[in-house]
Amino acid sequence: MAFDIGNIFRRDPAHYDGVRRINIHLLRALYALMFFMLGQTTWAEILTHEGPWDPGKAVTWCVWTGFSAIAGIGMFHPLKMLPILLLEIFYKVLWLVLVAYPLWAEGTLMGSPAEGTTWVFLPVLLVVLIIPWGYVVRQYSPFRRER
Repeated sequence: MAFDIGNIFRRDPAHYDGVRRINIHLLRALYALMFFMLGQTTWAEILTHEGPWDPGKAVTWCVWTGFSAIAGIGMFHPLKMLPILLLEIFYKVLWLVLVAYPLWAEGTLMGSPAEGTTWVFLPVLLVVLIIPWGYVVRQYSPFRRER
């Protein structure tokens, strides 16, 4: 059996509900990045923290650690864990629209406390490209027909 690069771009109804294999591979890579890179940072912070936690910061670190742990499941079940990516897209785009965009429009984003977070959140646009949106609509639409 010869390797055919075109196979990764084809839909296979028998596997992954017809989602292209390239999307599955990209989703797994994204979950792996979240699991290892985000997990390394968040678990290190949680395990080495000394003294009492600031409640607001503790919530942030716990949520991000939860994201990394669930991303570990996503490496093995990429379509079942799509809701975590949808949440990530929603909160990051919302933050970019509500916080970063007004600062950018006023010309005050650069040098502001929001600049660093903006650069961290902007790659979410790549996540938007990786998501198999047809599958998302078929699975999560309130108007979908039951099979």
